[in-house]
Amino acid sequence: MAATSRASASGATTTCGGGEEAPGVLASPLFVPGTPCAFSPQERRFLALSGPDGRLRVWETASSRLHHEYVPSAHLSAACTCLAWAPPGAGGGRQSPGSKEGPQRKKRKSEAVVAGEQLDLLAIGTAVGSILLYSTVKGELQSKLNGHDNKINCVRWHQDNGCLYSCSDDKHIVEWNVETCKVKCKWKGDNSSVSSLCISPDGRMLLSAGRSIKLWDLETKEVYRHFTGHAAAVSTLRFITIRPPNENQPFDGITGLYFLSGAVHDRLLSVWQVRSDRKERNAVLSFTVTDEPIHIDLTISESKDEPVKLAVVCRDGQLHLFEQVLNGSCKKPLTSQCSIQIATPGEGNDSTPKPVPILAAAFCPDKESLLIVYGNSLQPVIEKVSLNSTESHVCLVRDVKKTLMLKTEMAVTKVKTPIVNSEVKMLVPGIPGHSAAIRSSVSGEKTEIKRKSTTDGKEQTLEDRLGAMDIDVMKMKQTSGLPQTDNFAVLLVQGLESSDPEILNKVLQTKKEAVIKKTVARMPVHAVVPLLHELTKRLQGHPYSASQMVRWLKSVLTTHASYLSTLPDLVPQLGMLYQLMESRVKTLQKLSRLHGKLYLIITQVAALEQAQDVTDVDQTAKLVYEEESSEEGSDDEMVVEKDSDENWDEDDEGEESENDKQNKLSDDEQEMAIEKEINGESDLDPENESEEE
Repeated sequence: MAATSRASASGATTTCGGGEEAPGVLASPLFVPGTPCAFSPQERRFLALSGPDGRLRVWETASSRLHHEYVPSAHLSAACTCLAWAPPGAGGGRQSPGSKEGPQRKKRKSEAVVAGEQLDLLAIGTAVGSILLYSTVKGELQSKLNGHDNKINCVRWHQDNGCLYSCSDDKHIVEWNVETCKVKCKWKGDNSSVSSLCISPDGRMLLSAGRSIKLWDLETKEVYRHFTGHAAAVSTLRFITIRPPNENQPFDGITGLYFLSGAVHDRLLSVWQVRSDRKERNAVLSFTVTDEPIHIDLTISESKDEPVKLAVVCRDGQLHLFEQVLNGSCKKPLTSQCSIQIATPGEGNDSTPKPVPILAAAFCPDKESLLIVYGNSLQPVIEKVSLNSTESHVCLVRDVKKTLMLKTEMAVTKVKTPIVNSEVKMLVPGIPGHSAAIRSSVSGEKTEIKRKSTTDGKEQTLEDRLGAMDIDVMKMKQTSGLPQTDNFAVLLVQGLESSDPEILNKVLQTKKEAVIKKTVARMPVHAVVPLLHELTKRLQGHPYSASQMVRWLKSVLTTHASYLSTLPDLVPQLGMLYQLMESRVKTLQKLSRLHGKLYLIITQVAALEQAQDVTDVDQTAKLVYEEESSEEGSDDEMVVEKDSDENWDEDDEGEESENDKQNKLSDDEQEMAIEKEINGESDLDPENESEEE
């Protein structure tokens, strides 16, 4: 996500080295603001960070070395949303000396362990509502807690009894018994999603944040106080004192304590005080930052004179430090005493330094130094910085590339290799293996004779025998299709049943569409659902591997759609895959659904047309037979009809000509009469005419 550098609240700009203004944080796919991360309690020896690739990595803060890496593709059902370290000794973190240990535990036992109880459990909240308890000592997933129906927003450990508390988008808060992995108590926390939790210093109260901040009594599960003042969802809740400022009054465990709250898209951090009266109170003071806070760490004040130190990492990649004595209310927001930025050295004379985003920060146990995590989420750099600077703006120039190169050389990757028995026969694509034709006894006798009758009476070497076997294998012919396709189908089933990653990698890494379709079509029906589970695990890995798995997933869904639609428990089995697809195509959800529906329809129509494909029949007659007598009679009739028609036409024409002549004569007489009337000749009688004549 791209973020821009802003000026601090006091209005001054941050300078880098030679006085130039620091440019904004450049857009980088490796910089994901708000990445789930958590420092180990007390000593701050480890940093647990879940990167954008979905892997959980535990780093050593002293040396910036990768201490442990957990690949969640085999266990995680969704992306990590929150992290929380268990208190030392919680959940059986340290094993007894007589307990059974695997090979990896023996390796860790040889390492030097800091005196005291060892950190072990790490609670991981997921986007589908499950909580995973990961053991850093054993290097494996210890248990899985199922009790929420939606995304986990926050997990918190109780510092005394080792219980775990979680809140989710399903509006509920759950108290877990970690030893039995069961829900101890579950109650509705708000009318909307519950976004954050915090446990009081004495362990008797619980803060929860939804639409409003509520203070719960853990024994009765009743609301003790309400706090309202944030317009957006609260993302952070932290108690910042353990004793009230006024020590003369009797302390009931909660009255007089201060706590801090921060909200999404809010540039103010509010400080609240728990009062004994029932009246609703506003925040006593607030801190202002340059952007939305994504990571907050603080030092708890143990007395009324001890100031509270606050380190706030913002979305724009800057770090702000505050120091304040909590002795009353303040209406004006407080600005940071020091702002820290990190930039790379400029290359050349005219080039400007580029800022490096800060991911997280934490105070060291001495409270005089600070651990800063910067760089990218996949390979962060952890540095310890002292806080004795009196400047209001500090820019640290660091060459991240050189540091990462050194870390890469020092990093040790811990990869588990499966233990394979020597008697197990491995089948790989391209070698016939089980499908090889059984050679006849004649060929066996020939080979034996050939081995015995070698030159100089010596037996053939092992290399010659292997070469002869390879030649014989190449000479074998199979008439039915591609030989590798049959092997792929059998190997795929074998890999799914034995969970062998080597076989599955060799089969699933093929890129030929025809081989994929034939393999999926020839595999048995009982292996369809295990194949979907395996594809779902691999889709959460590297993007290149995910793009390869999409081809297999498309072929499986189109080929075995009818079988999958008959399964009654298909929805819970493929819920993980559906959640993954929803998160991947969230930006183009409607277009992706339309594309998928059109692809299925087109595939079904093409299959139907291929099944009903019939050649067009020529409708023209090849032979026509007609009798001669019928032809002559028809000709005579036609001639008669033709003559009668012609005579009839001529008669009609004659009658029409006579009628035309009579009409013409009558028209002439009418014209003569009209002229006579005009000339007055019509007044003469016929008698007069005869006399004149």
